[in-house]
Amino acid sequence: MKKILLIIGIVLTLFIGAAGGYAVYLYNNAVSTVDEGMHAPTEREHSEKREQEVNIETREPLSFLLLGLDEDDFSGRSDTILVVTVNPNDNSMKMTSVPRDTRLEIPGRSSEDKVNHAHAYGGPQLVMETVEDFLDVPIDYYVAVNMSGFRDIVNSVGGVTVENTFAFEKRGHEYPEGEISMNGEEALHYVRMRKEDPDGDLGRNARQRKVLDAIIDEAASFSSVTRVEHILQALGDNIRTDMTFDEMWEIYEKYGDARHNTESVEIDGSGTLIDEVWYYLVEDEERRRVSEDLRAHLELGEEHDVTVRDDSEDDEVEEAADYEE
Repeated sequence: MKKILLIIGIVLTLFIGAAGGYAVYLYNNAVSTVDEGMHAPTEREHSEKREQEVNIETREPLSFLLLGLDEDDFSGRSDTILVVTVNPNDNSMKMTSVPRDTRLEIPGRSSEDKVNHAHAYGGPQLVMETVEDFLDVPIDYYVAVNMSGFRDIVNSVGGVTVENTFAFEKRGHEYPEGEISMNGEEALHYVRMRKEDPDGDLGRNARQRKVLDAIIDEAASFSSVTRVEHILQALGDNIRTDMTFDEMWEIYEKYGDARHNTESVEIDGSGTLIDEVWYYLVEDEERRRVSEDLRAHLELGEEHDVTVRDDSEDDEVEEAADYEE
């Protein structure tokens, strides 16, 4: 989901081409959409992996946690978990997919669990803390997307066209190999399918990136100027983030060029059954490899020890049932 912020940025640039009072109207509408509809801050001031909050003004490398949720009300599990690191000094972006079934320690839990359960236990903040401990990198901001509402975002830009690498069927929709055009409903099932994909989560992540690239292309087209209000409505209904409008605007201005140089980072592991539950296991050596790569991209220096948390202060919540699409 790396380009949700860029969708917002592209929509904002459309205001520049709007005339007079209409441009002012759109600008005010965007501020209201973000600050009143999308803004959902966490309780923490900044990542415990940093001594102080990341400095956007000086273009310090930063990171985002992008979540695709499986419930309409922004609760439940996170089916998609992506860590995006951005380094404006070399205009580069790295996107790391954390497989949803990854078995790891979740702060406040008595035993290891799937990473996608963290959101059900404690919302975006707990996912941020969990991923930070797992990869030993700071998470500066989060963006959560309601995957069921994903269809509204696709429809708001008039549908998308992608190159599909293999034919499959999902929920009564046919997806032949080759170039396909999809409306919101079709795109939703296209990005959620994984069981029929030989690459599992990795294949699903690749399809999600294709659709988001297509959304960007459609949102940036001249015809989308007339769709700005529909796009804003879809974003406001289906996205939550701890960023304000001003922060989004400044990040887009100072870090936007990094999107032209993007690298995907995969976390290698293996699947196995433990107590009749399927998990994705990542060896410590692989975790260190990814951590060192991301820390270098964020210009953080050598790897350090993981922060020890006081788990006694965390409230236990009822175990979330495993979810399979």
